[in-house]
Amino acid sequence: MFVSVIIPTFNRALNVESAIRSALAQSYPDFEVIVVDDGSTDETPYILNRLDSPRLRVLRQANKGVSAARNAAIEAAQGDMIALLDSDDVFLPGKLAAQTCFMQEHGLDISQTREIWIRRGLRVNPMDKHVQPSGWIFSQCLDMCRISPSTVMFNRKVWTQAGPFDENLPACEDYDLWLRVALRFPVGLVEQAYTVKQGGHADQLSRSFIGLDLFRIRALLRILDDPVLTEEPRRLVERQLRRKARILVRGGLKRGRVVEPMRVKKMVESAIGPIFAK
Repeated sequence: MFVSVIIPTFNRALNVESAIRSALAQSYPDFEVIVVDDGSTDETPYILNRLDSPRLRVLRQANKGVSAARNAAIEAAQGDMIALLDSDDVFLPGKLAAQTCFMQEHGLDISQTREIWIRRGLRVNPMDKHVQPSGWIFSQCLDMCRISPSTVMFNRKVWTQAGPFDENLPACEDYDLWLRVALRFPVGLVEQAYTVKQGGHADQLSRSFIGLDLFRIRALLRILDDPVLTEEPRRLVERQLRRKARILVRGGLKRGRVVEPMRVKKMVESAIGPIFAK
C-alpha cells in the first residue's frame, strides 16, 4: 500500500524540518510526504525550499487554516493510505511499516499508535482521560478528542465516508472528523509509541481559544444530522450536548457575559429541547 504523509504547517520554522525529516527517514518503501505551507510569514518557506527529496512535495496556499491545508494535501495525495503529522511533532523509526502491517493483519480501515508526550522539553505522562482507546469508540469520543492526529493512519474508504475536515471550525476540527469516523469504523491501536508529540508552545490551536467546548458543541450538533446515527448513539450525543451547553452557559453568566451563553442555549435547545431541568 502506498502511504501519503500529510504535514500542514504555518509559521513553524523552528519545528517543521524535524517533522519532515522524521517522515522522510521512514523505512517503509512506498510513501510520499506532502507539506502544505499555509501562508507562513516566517522562515518556513526558506526551510522548505532547501529540503530536497524525490519523496517530498510542497504545496503553498494563502492562510486558510489547518483544515484547509490538510484537505488540500489529501486531495493531491496519491496514497491508498493517509498518515497525518503535525509540523511540531515527529515520527519515530518504523512508524509507517508497523502501522500498515498492523492494519493489514487486523483488517482495519483506521488506526492510531501510542505516543510520547513532550512538554517544554520534558517527557510527561498523559492523564488517564488522554489514554487512547480502541475498537468502537464513538461513545468515548463525545467528551473530548480521543484520536491523536499525528498517530493516525486511515484509508481512502474512511476519507470518502467521513471526510473532509470542516474548514469553518477554527479549532476542534479533528474532534469533529473523528466523531464521524468513530460512528462508522472501529479504530485500531498499535500499543507501541511511534510518535513524539511536542506541546507547551504558545502557537498550538488548543491554546489559542478559550472555551473549546463551543466548537465541540457545533460538532455535536452536526453529528445529530448524520444519517448513520442510530437511536442509542443519538441519546448519548444529546446527553453530552446538554452537559457541555450547561457548563458553557453557567460559566459565561458567572463571568457577566449574556449574549454568547444565551446564543449557545438557544442553538442547542432548538435542536434537542431544554438543557436545564424544569
